[in-house]
Order: sequence, then C-alpha cells, then structure tokens
Amino acid sequence: MTTIQVPDRADVLVIGGGIAGISASVEAAEAGCDVVLIEKNAHLGGRVARMHLYFPKLCPPGCGLEINFRRLKQSRRIRVFTGTRLESIGGSAGAYTVVLTTSPRFVTDACTSCGECLAVCPADRPDDVNYGLSKTKAIFHGGPQSYPARYAIDRAACPADCDACARACKYGAIDLGQQPRTQTLQVASVIAATGWKPYDATRIDNLGFGRAANVITNVMLERLAAVDGPTTGRILRPSDGKPPASVAFVQCAGSRDENHLPYCSAVCCSASLKHATYVRTSCPDAAVTVFYIDLRTPGRLEDFLTKVSADPRVRLVKGKVASAEEDPETGDVVVEVEDVFQGRKSRERFGLVVLATGLVPQSEDLPEAFPRDEFGFLLNPSNGGALYAAGCARHPEEVSASVQDATGAALRALQTAVRSARHG
Repeated sequence: MTTIQVPDRADVLVIGGGIAGISASVEAAEAGCDVVLIEKNAHLGGRVARMHLYFPKLCPPGCGLEINFRRLKQSRRIRVFTGTRLESIGGSAGAYTVVLTTSPRFVTDACTSCGECLAVCPADRPDDVNYGLSKTKAIFHGGPQSYPARYAIDRAACPADCDACARACKYGAIDLGQQPRTQTLQVASVIAATGWKPYDATRIDNLGFGRAANVITNVMLERLAAVDGPTTGRILRPSDGKPPASVAFVQCAGSRDENHLPYCSAVCCSASLKHATYVRTSCPDAAVTVFYIDLRTPGRLEDFLTKVSADPRVRLVKGKVASAEEDPETGDVVVEVEDVFQGRKSRERFGLVVLATGLVPQSEDLPEAFPRDEFGFLLNPSNGGALYAAGCARHPEEVSASVQDATGAALRALQTAVRSARHG
C-alpha cells in the first residue's frame, strides 16, 4: 500500500488511470491544480497499456505512456492511489466530499521488482491483461513499463496461510497484514475517466465464441500480436498453437444490433484494419478477409483504409456474418455469410476468426450522482455541477480523441477550481 497520505482537500479528483485519466491529471496539474488520481487496478495504463500498436501510424503506445508516466512522477501536484475506488460523493460544485476505499496491495514501496517472490509463488491466476489467454502468479507485475513499478498480490488466488513470497523477499517489501483503508477527501470537481471494456462475446450466440477455440475477439488478437503477450508477438491459433493460413474478421460483432449494442463503437473498423496488418506481418502467407456492414474510417483514417485494402492478400467483403461453427476435426471455423455485392450467401472456412466486439462504458461502479445515458455512457453536467466525463466513459473514441477529450475535461476542472477559490 502506498505510504503517501491523501490530503484533506484537492482541486480535482480523477477516477481512472488509463490514458484519459492520466492525460486529465497531468494537464490539470501543470495548469496549477492539486490532483488526486485513483485507479481500481494495481497499475496504471488501462487498455492502452495492453495494445501492440496505434492506428493509423502503427507506432507503439509505450512511448506515449512513458512520457506521461514521467510527467506523473515529476509532478508534485499529483497524488496517485492504485487499488482505490470511489465509494460515495456528496455536496456540490466546488465543495464535494468523496469517500475513497483503498484495497491492500500487500507490497510496499520497498519493492525493487527483483522477481524473487515470483519465483517461489505456488499459485496461478488468469491473466487479465492477456484476457485469459495466459496465467500469472498470485503475485504479479504490470509489465516492463508498469506504474507503479511494484508487484501486487491477489490474495484470493493464494493458498491458505501461504507466505512464500514474504520469506523470499530480502527487502522486506511484502506485508501480508495490510488492511483496506477508507479516507475522506474534499474536492472542487471530479473527472470520471473510467474507460471501457469489450462487449461480452459469449452473449453473441451465433458467432461461436466460447464454443470454437479458434474464434477469438479483437482485444485478444491485440495481445497475441504484442511482444509482451502470451505468444511473444506471434499470432497462433489457440487450438493447436499453429499460425493460421486464413483469418476472418467479423465486424460489428454485437454493435449496431438492437439485441446487443444498438450504437456504433466507432473504432472497430480501423482496429480491424490494423489487425489485418498484424496478421500479414506475423503470417506472411495468410489470407485475410474482413466481413463488414459499413467501413467507417472518417477523415485521416480513409488513407489508412486505402493503404491496407491495397494489399492483395486482404479481401474486404460487404456482408453480415450469420454464423460461425467449429469443424471438430481440424479446428477450422466455418462461417456462413452474405455477400451483398455478389447477391448471394456463402460458407467459407478459416483457420482463425476474430470478432470485432464493441466498446461498453465502465461506469457501473460509479455512484448515481454521475449522469448517464441509456447505454451507460457518462454525460457532462447540465445543471451547474462539476462531475465531468472524459474518454471512452463518455462515448466510443480512439486514443488521440480520448487525450483531447481529457484535456477539455481538465480545463473545465481548472475553471471550477478557480471559481471555488474566488468564492472560498
């Protein structure tokens, strides 16, 4: 658990340690605000930290995160608390009272990330970073660029009375007696940047996820392509660990569907085009087919679409996939799909099928004081309040738009802080 004490008052509370929350924190702090940034997980970085490359430039996100982590570390105006949630909020703009609960990390600031504890840990747990494609030990790290650069322990995954990690740590950094802590804070405004999660693909019955081993989701493919992922950057079939000879991308898997997500998730088309480049790099002989309803790549992303579609091994087919079923003998996936331009239905076989599942806002844990639309996306206040939203918690958007959105939220928070100081 962090040794920094929460101050009695801050100008801004930022909820969520992904790219939007980090951006809002550093922008507000560098404009003169005192900021408390909380993240429910053990490390900052959010979904961006799990990405292999950004589109359309196909550059790694690590460089951007490293810069922002440095800005966090260097700022004396930002206090960061991981494993922390907002329990309640009361008051009004300029004078909110918030209650924060911090779960024990069981690893102190004395941790050097040496890894001795990892070597002796006897317990495994599903790896959330890799979306269940691999496992970690009960004591785990956030990766080479993680912030904070310390291990954390999932005590629920530990054997009863196990203290192997504590005995192995020569720095005395393991404290298995830590307890949850609740603290109260006064803030002028709050920025909710709680981000998004992928739509549950098991709910899309006709597309085979959970039944066919070689039907995966777009976020899982992102981790397969990442060098720090479960296959060290090789795109391999989960069923047999072999490179696929053909890959199908199924767009709008749950999105634009009144039975699932009625809205467009905005980034899925560009993400699948990016993923097509991953496949062509990892498996040079593989054929890629993208089945789409509409390809939505506005503005500068049109050039990206043109570039990817120029690859002779990439085929774009306008048509909705009706079903995806596993061939139990080969592990291949048989897809039934319409081809709008050809005016016919067909059945095609692929070595791997990737579902472009939509974005769902992570707003369910926030108090009711935060306004939401019918889909759970957060709304900015219209009644004089100062509970602002930023990033994909507000609406689906790409990373660069989330950063810009967070900067706007930081400006609003700064304005509230200034008004509060004038009337305080």
